[in-house]
Amino acid sequence: MELLQLKYFQTVAYTEHISNAAKQLNIAQPSLSLTIKRLEDELGTALFERKGRNIQLNSAGNILLKHVNRIFTEIENAQMEIQSEKHQISNTIRISISNPRFLTGLISGYINSFPHSKILQAIGAKSEIMASLKKGDIDLGIAGHPIQDEEVESCVLVNEDIVLVLPSTHRLTGKTEISLSQVADEAFITLANNKEYSDFTNMLCEKAGFTPNIAFEVDSNLLVEIIKLDQGVALLPVSVCENLGVNYIKVTDTSATYPVSLSWNKHKLLSDPVENFRDFIISYYKDNNEMFKAK
Repeated sequence: MELLQLKYFQTVAYTEHISNAAKQLNIAQPSLSLTIKRLEDELGTALFERKGRNIQLNSAGNILLKHVNRIFTEIENAQMEIQSEKHQISNTIRISISNPRFLTGLISGYINSFPHSKILQAIGAKSEIMASLKKGDIDLGIAGHPIQDEEVESCVLVNEDIVLVLPSTHRLTGKTEISLSQVADEAFITLANNKEYSDFTNMLCEKAGFTPNIAFEVDSNLLVEIIKLDQGVALLPVSVCENLGVNYIKVTDTSATYPVSLSWNKHKLLSDPVENFRDFIISYYKDNNEMFKAK
């Protein structure tokens, strides 16, 4: 069993597709298939089962993946310790977030405090962030709800109030608070490319007794424009509303708060720069908690 063989297995496990994994690894598909077959023969068991055109880990595959993730994490930990011994530890911080707003406001303060840090930031869905943390491709991840996985440590930075955004001429403008059941017949505008948040707002509406009528699914810039045209209402985090300068009303429904969570691989040795950035993020959200509460 070789490290390259295990790296190939790890890539196939996360892509769940031989052809896509081969392209990602820049090798021929038959060669990758043969490598996986030899690994299965060596272990004496199948590791995948077919799901249409895709493949999926079976129970044996899931066990192997857990240990393979640990192997590569430990190798990276060893490299980091060796570099630390030689005082060559990197200042690079790799972080992936599900929404750009999670770092807005804090990044300038951090760079002023640690001017030599290098931050490589990516955007990804929560599932992608979890996979990248487990593989060791990133150091930190920020998404909505905490990641539930035995290999990942998560902490909730803040539970942000979700409010209802209205056009300035809307019949409910001027009220200080509202129950979502009062807008059951309204057209809704939702944020595009954020399934985790969309699922959450749909859940809020369903708890209020209705399924939202989605009229528009757009990015934040278009959302403001469409709201001003009196084309619907929207459920947004209060900090977003303050930044966009839109009218909003406090929502009285229970569960109308959305978490922002920071995660890291619990088995991965974090460099001093990464630890500093993690602690800075936690402190920033703690110190600015009121920013995330509806007034």
